[in-house]
Amino acid sequence: MTGSLWLSVMPLLVSFGVTALISPVLIPWLKRLKFGQEILEIGPSWHKSKEGTPTMGGIAFICGVLAATIMALLIRHSLPLLMILVISLGFGLIGFTDDYIKVVKKRNLGLTARQKFLLQTILAVIYVVVMARTGNLDNHIIIPFVKKTVAMPWFLYVILILFVVTGTVNAVNLTDGIDGLATSITAVVSLFFAIASVMLSDLNSMWYSLAVLGGCLAFLMFNAHPAKMFMGDTGSLFLGGSVSVLALGLKMPLILIIVGFVYLFETLSVIIQVTSFKLTKKRVFKMTPIHHHFEMCGWKENKIVGVFTAVTVILCIIGIFAVLPYAIGV
Repeated sequence: MTGSLWLSVMPLLVSFGVTALISPVLIPWLKRLKFGQEILEIGPSWHKSKEGTPTMGGIAFICGVLAATIMALLIRHSLPLLMILVISLGFGLIGFTDDYIKVVKKRNLGLTARQKFLLQTILAVIYVVVMARTGNLDNHIIIPFVKKTVAMPWFLYVILILFVVTGTVNAVNLTDGIDGLATSITAVVSLFFAIASVMLSDLNSMWYSLAVLGGCLAFLMFNAHPAKMFMGDTGSLFLGGSVSVLALGLKMPLILIIVGFVYLFETLSVIIQVTSFKLTKKRVFKMTPIHHHFEMCGWKENKIVGVFTAVTVILCIIGIFAVLPYAIGV
């Protein structure tokens, strides 16, 4: 393997290896600490059999991504790469706090929605301020499918960033409702960002995308149905933070509508359900987020994960073509 090829795949291999090594140790440790998932009464009744499955397992791939990114930072001192890691870790810490309150403090709802939103907003603002002040962020965004960028007024751009970051983080969190779903979807989306990073000649984003991909692939060995552990909010908020900041770093927040459609679909299903019930007292879906609707329709978890992942693969291929016109000019 040549040196350049090794540097390209190093984050993926390191993240995969560290996650794969930590996970078998983490599972019994979480069990001993009784960090087991509690299944809420409002969830599908057949999920009761999963009660007690270790949660907060996202610690495993966070360690993998952290190790891979630190190695990359030792090779290439880069503030943008460091900021992607720091902000993602910040979201992971919010998720860890939420999980800790739920599991250890026995408060099922964890942090309140207001507390989560405030903390997430603070992280997004920190990212904007640091990156803009150091000249690593401007107000241009790439328009999919055309060779064009648009400069937004800074006020609107900051609002867009806050919306993209908090929206994506919470959408990934909602997607993490059945074994392996959020992990599989994010693995595909991370691969897309790795390819897009190469197309746009962004080495920092490529390395981080591959690190997330490696962590997700290794975690799937323990998170696929039947899951030996769940990622918890610790993992889902970390992944949401990673995806959103990658999109912003590449000036492609709009591309998330395409490649992250499953995340969006999960969120919209909840919004539609709540709105419909408040206005008409009727439900549009049997249960939300939407993956539970398909469960109620008789779909097995593996089928839901397979179909949703296949849809994401197709949309990410479309996403590549959406980026191609701009990438040709880079």
